[in-house]
Formats: sequence, structure tokens, C-alpha cells
Amino acid sequence: MAAIIFAPKIPTTNHIRFPFSQTNFLPRRFGPRCYDQNRHQPHLQTRQKGRSFSLKECAISIALAVGLVTGVPALDWSANANAATSPALPDLSVLISGPPIKDPGALLRYALPINNRAIREVQKPLEDITESLKVAGVKALDSVERNVRQASRNLKQGKTLIISGLAESKKDHGVELLDKLEAGMDELQRIVEDRNRDAVAPKQKELLQYVGGVEEDMVDGFPYEVPEEYQSMPLLKGRATVEMKVKVKDNPTLDECVFRVVLDGYNAPVTAGNFVDLVERHFYDGMEIQRADGFVVQTGDPEGPAEGFIDPSTEKTRTIPLEIMVEGENAPVYGATLEDIGLYKAQTKLPFNAFGTMAMARDEFENNSGSSQVFWLLKESELTPSNANILDGRYAVFGYVTENEDYLADLKVGDVIESIQVVAGLDNLVNPSYKIAG
Repeated sequence: MAAIIFAPKIPTTNHIRFPFSQTNFLPRRFGPRCYDQNRHQPHLQTRQKGRSFSLKECAISIALAVGLVTGVPALDWSANANAATSPALPDLSVLISGPPIKDPGALLRYALPINNRAIREVQKPLEDITESLKVAGVKALDSVERNVRQASRNLKQGKTLIISGLAESKKDHGVELLDKLEAGMDELQRIVEDRNRDAVAPKQKELLQYVGGVEEDMVDGFPYEVPEEYQSMPLLKGRATVEMKVKVKDNPTLDECVFRVVLDGYNAPVTAGNFVDLVERHFYDGMEIQRADGFVVQTGDPEGPAEGFIDPSTEKTRTIPLEIMVEGENAPVYGATLEDIGLYKAQTKLPFNAFGTMAMARDEFENNSGSSQVFWLLKESELTPSNANILDGRYAVFGYVTENEDYLADLKVGDVIESIQVVAGLDNLVNPSYKIAG
């Protein structure tokens, strides 16, 4: 039996080696801004630098991945983690439990720091339409119809509670979205009655965008204090959206692609803020894709000996702490992996569930060594099932690719990031160092 070799990081550029099958990608729908005539399997390129995990780490990772670690005692981690102890959503865990959520939009909606069961009870059956549509034939529409009726009924019954949960400054906008949501569900009901299956998914997407907008209108300010030692860093106190334009080389069917990425500062303000600050410095513009091996796509290693961003004001590498939000907590864990503090089975608020999950790379043996190198997860594998893998709780997720994520699999080492631009949410960035430098 061949030895299993794990890489030390999703490291900075000492790249990772995984023995997983890399080629069985499922068909995916393509976004509107990347044109591909003949979909193909990605060329696999694995760079061989880097050390392997220690035997102990390898054994723990495999045990975690296959569910062999079951009775790990809980540790008192609150003092080290700087996390609040009261659960943020105590009455919603049952509502949103079930199979791992893999849709980036759904993950972002559920990750919002709100506690309004009424809107979640509207959201859940609308999200479930995705599973309903996987059923063949007319039975799918029967299931969709039940989903729509349940969502519509929940909206009518819970509308007062939903409106009461809106932030005062956003109430008018939230009510407007609720009216559009109500009218849209009537339209979806007619679509189902007409047995127009092809029209269901686009209308579902529209309705869920309304739901997400209502939920964002429930967030009143930033929900917690970032620890004092990180308060002067660039922080994203909210969300931002960036568009990354990549020039693709040596691909006759794909010339360039624009990826849209939503960055979640509610759950990773330091990590997301650091990235947005670097984007505004144009740090990534003109940089090549530096790893593309079928498991992740990675970039962010600048030219020269440094493995991260050199802050001109200090002439030293700017590093940020490992930052992980645990499900049910009010603030992230800083400076420690969940394994370090004994939370082997804890769920992360931003899990490595979705194709195109975006996270910060770091040195294997130094939790607080993230700087500028980032990666996007391309697929799950037999050793990295959702919510029970060797990535959740070890690396800081801070966003998801929400458009054209499928084309990440087509990127190769040497493809060039022409530009990354913030297209929404820049006003949520505080302490921007690029302004001080500029």
C-alpha cells in the first residue's frame, strides 16, 4: 500500500501534496463572463517543494477525516480564544442542520450574524428547492411545490417578526425586499403550476437574493469587538465583493475569466480586511497563479525571498493571526487551530464546503504567519468530507467565489491575475493602510 503524504501547510509556497483523485469533477453550470466551448478536465500540476506532516499530525488528520476521534475531552479555551461564551443562534441549530451545505450563497446567508428564526424558516424551504430539483421527472416539481407553499406560509405567519428584526436604519429597504419576496413566491408558484421546470432555479435564485438582502438588513452594526492587539490592523467590518480577472494561457477554449468573490468580514474581519487592503494596493495585479494541482489554486507569493507582503512603513512582512469563527460563538478564535484547543468536532461558521472556498495560507508550524498568500479549494475528496476534514479549523476561510467558480479548475500555474477590484463594500474597510502609504 502506498504511503500517504501530507504537505506541511496549505503552506505558503512550500506547496502541498495530496494523494487524492483529482479528476472526477461533476458537471457545473457556468457563469456569464467566462466563455468555454469545450469543457475539459484540468491539467494536474503538483509542485514538489515542502516537508511532509509529522506522523502524529498525519494520524490525527486521518482519524478526524474518517471519524475515528470521538471522545476527545473539551478544553477550557475561552481565555485563549477571545471568544464569547453565549451562542449566537441558540434556536436555529436544528432548523439549519442536515447534510453539509455546499452552495456558496447559502453558506454566506447562514453565516450572517442574525438571530431571527422567522426569516430562517422562510429561507430553509427555498434553499431545499435545490435538492428537490435533483429528483427526476414530475416528482421534482411536486416537491418544489411543497417547498414554495411552506416558504410562503412561513412568510405570511412570520412577517411581523421578520420586520421587527430589521435594523431601524435599514427597515424601509428590508420591507421593500419582503414585498418583492412575497410577489416572487406567487410567481414561483405559478411557474410550478405550469410545470415549467427550467424556470424554477432562476426564480429560486432571485428569491434567495431577496432573503439574503433582508437578512443583511437585520445586521445592525458590527456584532463584536476585535481583540485590542488587532484593532489597528486593516479590518473588514461587514462584507465586500471583489472581481478577479485572470488571463488564461495555453487554453484554446478559455482566454480570460472574471471571478466574483464575496468576502465575509463578519466572521473573519482581520483576514478579510488584510486581503481587501492588499487588493487596494494592487498587490495581486499582474501576479501569476503559483499552484494549481486539482486540489487548490493558490497565489500571493511576491517575487524575492519574502513569502508575504512587505509593509513599506516597517520594511517587514505583515502577518495576521489565524482567525476562525466557531458555530454558536459570538467572536472568532484567534491564534490557535481548533485542534490546538481540543475542539476537534466543532463546526466552523465558514466551512470548506463549497467549490471555490477562499482561505489564507500560512506556515505549517506558525499559526499567526498568514500574510498575502491565499488559496481556493477546488473539490472535496475522500479524506476531506465537509465539516469533518483536515482543513476546517486549521486555515482561516474568509470568503467564497460566487460566480464562475467552476472555471477555477481550468487555471494553471503561470496564468496571470490581470486585476482584482473591490466592486462593493469598500466602505466596510477600517484602518486602510494603503491610504496611509499613499
